[in-house]
Amino acid sequence: MEKSTIIGLVVGMVSLTLGYVSKGANPAILLSPEAFFIILGGTASCLFTGFTFKQMRNFPKLIKKCFKLQQDTPKAKLLELFIGLAQIARREGILALENKVGEIDDPFFRSGLSMIIDGMDPQFVSDVLEAELQVMEQRHTELASIFIQAGTYAPTLGVMGAVIGLIAALGNLSDINKLGEAISSAFVATLMGIFTGYVLWFPIANKLKILSQMEIAEKRMIIEGILSLQAGDAPTAIEAKLMIFIPQSERDKIKTSGEKAGE
Repeated sequence: MEKSTIIGLVVGMVSLTLGYVSKGANPAILLSPEAFFIILGGTASCLFTGFTFKQMRNFPKLIKKCFKLQQDTPKAKLLELFIGLAQIARREGILALENKVGEIDDPFFRSGLSMIIDGMDPQFVSDVLEAELQVMEQRHTELASIFIQAGTYAPTLGVMGAVIGLIAALGNLSDINKLGEAISSAFVATLMGIFTGYVLWFPIANKLKILSQMEIAEKRMIIEGILSLQAGDAPTAIEAKLMIFIPQSERDKIKTSGEKAGE
């Protein structure tokens, strides 16, 4: 479970409730079904209108991704893997890496390694992997835009909900005692629209962007490693190239190939 998502949502809801109660307002008004219908139903309507059904089918999966702890491959492990592959290729040749292809789980990595084992042109390998990376990045951007648009629609729908509530309240002025409560309830939709937009949809879109950038950085490290293997670079040279993808704070913890050789 991705703790940061849970913490963010819980803190947001608790802060809203406490702030609402501290102002002397009745928290029960927040549970207005009309506001939920207008905001959630209206946002869903806008999204289905603005995106294809194929894109919207990914909505639950994207929500789940924000709550699920991402099991990405540590870059230090990738570095170690490439050094090991380079050592095998240096001793036995690039064809010897064919036995290692089945041990790699990442389809992107496996595809690139298979291409260099098959002796394809380095420029072709680079072009194919870069094209695949660009397509993936574009797909991630399109899917993240679903939540960006939801964050844009929700506050506006909240204003519309407030207008609907005011029309209903002002249309029945016979009971003055209930007028204040009716007007107060009318603005719950605005509150819910702003809350879902800026505490839910926009932050989810931002998290998806960050996860995408992390995956892209990992893929770029893989591309550099694969092309270095194909070029016949020494393990120490590959290590120097790939080390730039690892944050400085983590580099001191990595035992390099040179240090291992000296043990």
